[in-house]
Amino acid sequence: MKPISIAGWGLAALLALLYAELPLSVEAQLAIVVSALGLMVVVKALRLGGAWRSVFLALGTFIVLRYIIWRVTSTVPSISSPLDFAAGAMLVLAECYCVTMMFLSLFTIADPIDRPRAPLLSDDEAPTVDIFVPSYNESLDIVAPTLAAAKRITYPAGKLNVFLLDDGGTDAKVNSDDPATAARALKRRQTMQALCRELDVQYLAREENQHAKAGNLNNGLAHSTGDLVVVFDADHVPAQNFLRETVGHFRDDKKLFLVQTPHFFLNPDPIERNLRASQMPTENEMFYGLVQKGLDKWNAAFFCGSAAVLRREALEQVGGFHGSSITEDAESALELHSRGWNSLYVETPMVAGLQAEKFDAFITQRSRWCRGMVQILLLKTPLFKSGLSVPQRLSYLASSMFWLFPLSRMAFIFAPMLYIFFDLKIYVANQQEFFAYTVAYMASALLIQSYIFGRVRWPWISDVYEYIQSVMLFRAVISVFINPRNPKFEVTAKGQTLEHDRISEIALPYFVVFFMVLASLVVLGYRFAYEPEARELIGVVGVWSLLNLILAGLGLGAVCELRERRSVPRVDSRGAATLVFGTEAIPVTIEDMSFGGLQVRLPDGAQIKPRASGTLRMADPADPSRIWETPVVGVSRRTLSEGRGVGLRFFGVNGDRFRIIAATAFADVGIVYRKRQGQVTRTGILHGSALMTLWCIVQTGRGLYYAAFRRDGASPSAAAPSSESSVA
Repeated sequence: MKPISIAGWGLAALLALLYAELPLSVEAQLAIVVSALGLMVVVKALRLGGAWRSVFLALGTFIVLRYIIWRVTSTVPSISSPLDFAAGAMLVLAECYCVTMMFLSLFTIADPIDRPRAPLLSDDEAPTVDIFVPSYNESLDIVAPTLAAAKRITYPAGKLNVFLLDDGGTDAKVNSDDPATAARALKRRQTMQALCRELDVQYLAREENQHAKAGNLNNGLAHSTGDLVVVFDADHVPAQNFLRETVGHFRDDKKLFLVQTPHFFLNPDPIERNLRASQMPTENEMFYGLVQKGLDKWNAAFFCGSAAVLRREALEQVGGFHGSSITEDAESALELHSRGWNSLYVETPMVAGLQAEKFDAFITQRSRWCRGMVQILLLKTPLFKSGLSVPQRLSYLASSMFWLFPLSRMAFIFAPMLYIFFDLKIYVANQQEFFAYTVAYMASALLIQSYIFGRVRWPWISDVYEYIQSVMLFRAVISVFINPRNPKFEVTAKGQTLEHDRISEIALPYFVVFFMVLASLVVLGYRFAYEPEARELIGVVGVWSLLNLILAGLGLGAVCELRERRSVPRVDSRGAATLVFGTEAIPVTIEDMSFGGLQVRLPDGAQIKPRASGTLRMADPADPSRIWETPVVGVSRRTLSEGRGVGLRFFGVNGDRFRIIAATAFADVGIVYRKRQGQVTRTGILHGSALMTLWCIVQTGRGLYYAAFRRDGASPSAAAPSSESSVA
């Protein structure tokens, strides 16, 4: 995306503000906004740039400001009706929040940076690096590929150390008074220690699990000495070029504390999967593809908890990773930026991670992010944080304030019901004013979103994700306001499977909201028929409630989970290997691979018996004289376009297994990323709106069907089976 001229955007906002307060008749307002929207459509359709971008933003800003001024001054009920006034004022506050966030977002991404590649360092110049892989309850199958890949990162010999920071095997857990807890912790510690010996990785477990992930990382700092620290989550498998593309930046800026890279995920999130939306840009693409680049312009790109390099000296200056909130990453970055340290964002994806597979795990993760960022907003007050520049203050304000969206979103869902069921006059306007102001504002906001974010976000998708999260996160936000220091860190479950299509355990609130919105529309229809004097206002509320019904219907589809038997998706891979069955050695070509198995192509005439056990043998690409071997068992046969293929499953704890996975499937994450990008399509406002409506119909029907016939689906497995239990 071309940058928005900061001067142009400022001029646009100033001109819009100067004219936004001019008194106009409704007819004049309607004529002006129709003309403005028409010109905006032309600029967008013709993809005009330069001064036209400022014109586009000036027109959009004018419409938005005209709307919000009208809402505040003309549509709030009289204070002589206290209930009406209170409900109407709360709704206006929710809309003011949305407008504020829109302008903060436009400021944040005003001039996104495309960083040049990091300078290449000689072996002598290269600083020492410690890689931390914090883990809590992830299975060996998930942790081991990350450790093996970390060991294979290209870097000068003797200057790289890898640490597994195991919070699942702490002394407190091993010595627990509960025998079952102690036995599980001891078994985990012994298993992980054996893996670390096999992979030449240092194992660290602390005495107690204090201060969650921040405390675990600080324990790693206390037991290491590297100049730089790299953090990878346990399910984030790094590419071999990770340090080559990041470390060089630290040479040229002695005040640089952070180089952050994107989080790229192998699997779709539950909303994307359950709605069957594989062709849309992923939800995190807007943040990592645009927002972080915009934050980078203002020296405000922040630590995202993984896939990042940090300077030890900077961390030690602020006492290590901060843990007063449950988002230790953003909090630590805020503290370091306030001390005059710099950050930098590299857009190249170089880790392949896993997203939560189950809907409840997804909500648990988002709840942690939400509560943590609201904690930062309340406890750290970034707008008034000393040491930050004005752009940094605004950037951190935008990042933390964003997570208040559950409050506004729930206000928009329930506000119409106050009128429909209780006849509260929350919105004083006629139908003509509604179209001249409200519809124009919505159209302008959609055009701005599509113009600025169209490459990374489909129309209405932000609304869908916000609604689906808000149903569960509303209470989380309120709880932080009540007690900002109360939230506790909750680990997100990864590597789960679903054996059957089923309704999520936390689906009930979504069905309650759906039927409340549906009932409100039925009552509204009755009132439309029998209250002719109120039909204009009823029509306004009806359009509003219909939009809410679309979101609520999509929410039903999101909580109706589709079967997912594979804990980790297969990754397209290419490599030569040999299958050994007894005395027979068969040369094969690897087609794809996951943490648990692979598919290979057999030469003409070769056959493998079903369930046959053998050995996969492969040469180390970096040192062909070294041969890796790991046990496999045949589990399937199929015909490929270039011959016969066979599916194989890994079994047993074997270090070479994870070296093969790291070298074959994840040596270059860019290949996987580019394939995913090739599946993505872009869509405009009209097509996107039609698609949302169609999705609503389909997903509402699916949700009601699941509720009627699939409430008793089999429970998902608690986690992917670990290697020690997957022996054929």
